[in-house]
Amino acid sequence: MQDAIAASNEGQRDFEALAKKFEPRRLELQKQNSDIEDQKKQLTNQGDKMSPEAHEALVKSIEAKTKNLQRSAEDAQNEFQQQQNEIAQRIMQKLAPVLTKYVADNGYGLLIDQSAPWPQGPVVLSGPAFDITKPVVDAYNAVSGVPAPAKGATTTPRPASTTPGTKPATPATTTAKPPASTTGTTKPQ
Repeated sequence: MQDAIAASNEGQRDFEALAKKFEPRRLELQKQNSDIEDQKKQLTNQGDKMSPEAHEALVKSIEAKTKNLQRSAEDAQNEFQQQQNEIAQRIMQKLAPVLTKYVADNGYGLLIDQSAPWPQGPVVLSGPAFDITKPVVDAYNAVSGVPAPAKGATTTPRPASTTPGTKPATPATTTAKPPASTTGTTKPQ
């Protein structure tokens, strides 16, 4: 499901906008980290030449800046993941009816989200013939009205998860429709 959300035109657009929104914070965190690294180098290179007071002040400064950076990075990561989840949930609510229609129209009796790989998830193994992510995304894109991103656009960050506390998904949505028979009466989508 997460692959379908991220692959949709709307997902690509919204996750790209989110990444751009957080770019200034990411750059600020990088700058803070660089400042800390510079102070650590100064301590390493000049520490034995410094007065005990200056040495202690620099050590305290490094510790305080490191603690501040860790807090800021955690806050930024939490906020980013929360906004990713909000985007994913919003798209999922609109994607669900399209998915339901696709499944019904194509005669599937079971749909399995393979987001959590085995052993965390129920699917041990599935082949690409069972993956319906692309046709579902194509159907969703057709009804969403969101145009495809421009060619050469940067890669879109994947949503962290659609449920708090879960790991990012990697496999695509799959179906439990049987593989093609020799008579040609059923075929995987």
